[in-house]
Amino acid sequence: MDEQELRSRAHDLDITVWVGKGGLDPVVEEASDQLADRDLIKVKFLRAARGGTTVEELAAELADRTGAAVVETRGNTGVLHR
Repeated sequence: MDEQELRSRAHDLDITVWVGKGGLDPVVEEASDQLADRDLIKVKFLRAARGGTTVEELAAELADRTGAAVVETRGNTGVLHR
């Protein structure tokens, strides 16, 4: 599946993972489980989670920790694909 098709599929997805002030640690397992069930998830990075980092950096780290790839980031939202 090419990147354009993944972005198109991601457009209609609901956000199913929220990263808050606890950072990535509390959501890594949940994100990994969701990626196992479906190959595409949308993640919202709340302002409290960023703490001096960017959404792109957080999405890349979450993707690395879950064995996924970042499809895109837009605003405070990232899309991951396994």
